[in-house]
Amino acid sequence: MLRLATSSPRRVELLSVLGMPFERCAPEIDERASASPALAKAEAVARPGALTLAADTEVLLDDERIGKPDDETHAMEMLRRLSGREHIVRTEVVVIDATGAVLRFAVRSRVLPKERDDEAFARYIATGEALGKAGAYNIAGRGGDLIASYEGCYQNIVGLPLCYVYFALRKAGAVPPERPEPAFERAYGFRCPGWDHARWQSRWLADGAEHESWRDAIARP
Repeated sequence: MLRLATSSPRRVELLSVLGMPFERCAPEIDERASASPALAKAEAVARPGALTLAADTEVLLDDERIGKPDDETHAMEMLRRLSGREHIVRTEVVVIDATGAVLRFAVRSRVLPKERDDEAFARYIATGEALGKAGAYNIAGRGGDLIASYEGCYQNIVGLPLCYVYFALRKAGAVPPERPEPAFERAYGFRCPGWDHARWQSRWLADGAEHESWRDAIARP
């Protein structure tokens, strides 16, 4: 059975649409102490002979890494910084197959928030959504009201680039029962916007690859 190294209900929800049985395993690690939190999560829960999946999401603003807020004050600071400024949401994915082989890659999406004032941010923070989210917003929840537009894989912004994960699991020898594009549309009511790019880029899923999910072509690793 697949072991999903996460404590995130969003990642559990996303992976569930593929119809593949999995076990949710919450990794006990210090994410800030690791150069690759996704790899640390995967290694923390991996077991011999088992397939393991982990992911970690961060925001990149002018190449500066922005993680999760420490508290509501920190969340306000993050939302102010991101207001009206395009940034990258990057999710690193790690798959460890049954033989122990590691596949680690990252998927990027572009996000443009609306310009909002402190009053709007305070109302959003009061919902409780901001804490535990990279960049202090959840595009799939009320945080979607803060976003003007995005390009690339929507699920990547939520926290798990499902189309890429589908192909990575197949590469590791596990074929999910559901294909991601119809499964996602049934679950969320709109077509996966990153599917065509993911299908193309999946040809070069390789350890260390970086995939810009709004592009048809990539630099091959």
